Amino acid sequence: MPSSPQTFRQYILKEADNQRYLKIAAAGLILQLVIFKILYPFGDYFSDSYSYLFAAITKMKVNLWPIGYTYFLRLFHHISHSDTALVAFQYLLVQCSALYLFFTAGYLFQMSEQTRKVVFYVLVFNPLILYICNYISSDGLFLALSLIWFTQLLWLIYRPTLWLILAHTAIIAIAFTVRYNAMYYPLITALALLLSSQKIYYKILGIILPLVLIYSFINFTSEESRKITGTRQFSVFGGWQMANNALYMFPYLKEFPEPPANCKAFHQDVVYFFTRVAAHAKPVSPIDGAVYLKHPNAPLKHYMEKQYGPKTDSTGGIQSWGSVSPIYAAYGSYMIRQHPFYFARYFLLPNTFNYFIPPLEKLTEYNLGTEDAAPVAIYWFDYSSKKLSAVSLNGQKGLLFFFPILFGLLNLVFIWIIIRWLLSRAHKEANMSSKKALWLVLATLLVNAGFSILASPIVFRYQVFAMIICLVFIGVLFDKLKQELQLT
Repeated sequence: MPSSPQTFRQYILKEADNQRYLKIAAAGLILQLVIFKILYPFGDYFSDSYSYLFAAITKMKVNLWPIGYTYFLRLFHHISHSDTALVAFQYLLVQCSALYLFFTAGYLFQMSEQTRKVVFYVLVFNPLILYICNYISSDGLFLALSLIWFTQLLWLIYRPTLWLILAHTAIIAIAFTVRYNAMYYPLITALALLLSSQKIYYKILGIILPLVLIYSFINFTSEESRKITGTRQFSVFGGWQMANNALYMFPYLKEFPEPPANCKAFHQDVVYFFTRVAAHAKPVSPIDGAVYLKHPNAPLKHYMEKQYGPKTDSTGGIQSWGSVSPIYAAYGSYMIRQHPFYFARYFLLPNTFNYFIPPLEKLTEYNLGTEDAAPVAIYWFDYSSKKLSAVSLNGQKGLLFFFPILFGLLNLVFIWIIIRWLLSRAHKEANMSSKKALWLVLATLLVNAGFSILASPIVFRYQVFAMIICLVFIGVLFDKLKQELQLT
């Protein structure tokens, strides 16, 4: 923490170096955005994009995915119908959130100017963020909310206030409605509050209030799902994901135990698929993505089609997917409990390797390699044609291929440098707030990794938040260890 009485606002607006950073950021971000939109005039789409847009058009209260981004689309539509305006807003929101973290880290940890330059230019002049924010999906919005959430955690350690607790609660609640990855955020927030010097009743308020809001949202979503599917279920997609995760181990099982009674028909489809359809095919792993969710001949979609029948689903998939999701959740849970070793060997272990070099997945090509937009996108953004133009449909793969490798390297460097710091003289001499904050960084990255590995096959676009945290705090720790590293 700075020894001077300078406020954070004064630090940003009055220090000459930071004024220069703000000017460079303003010019650089606008210039990059203009060039990018000349090369990619339209937003980027995949299946999730059309699901969000369908829910926005039909004003649905629940969707296959968290409904928060759909509400965001509807709100932004009152401002502009332009996809360019939406992408620009997402991009500037993410970059402003990253700069909020950058200036906070510089202020609280007194980063050297040399280190700040490196971190600043990597954050601001980063083509990855442009591609992430060009998606008509929750990726950009959730990344921005996550960066704000994490930066506020640091302020809770250093300068906890009631207003900060209330603002932090709102950010967690909004983030949770946008993507369910935020379900571990209240845990990290509780740790930050317990480590803070806040009054005990403020700590209790800060821990309980996010849980109350999240519970209210879960209850609302479950009830809306019941109205459409006939059963209370918080995440229609959750059962599908659990069954998908369990099926990776199925080709290696030596016996197939009887599942719960309501899962027997689905179990027969699973056994038939792996003993007949896929018997001679090469087994897939999480590195291949959520194969069993997507493949039309895999048991999940095949069984849904049999159960739901030929009738049209006018709810964007909620009714049809939701009709079988409870069965898939029960089946996946049962199989994992029955075969924990196989699940660990064939899902968790390969997914752990995936975490360090996550697949680019949809980032390898623009608009899934096609030049057409779906009717919902044409309607929502007032396109004059279904044709989408771009400088290249797959050129971004060559530009972004190194980022997953870089993410793995940053993780390894962070592990090495945090161990060095814990064993160093700098750690012994550091003030208590710095120690607490850096322990919080470590806890956040560990919990994020654990949650990601357990939840679903890893993809790179979900790990950009962790990548930015690694980058910034490698810089912080490097500064703290600079003298000792030079001595060795």
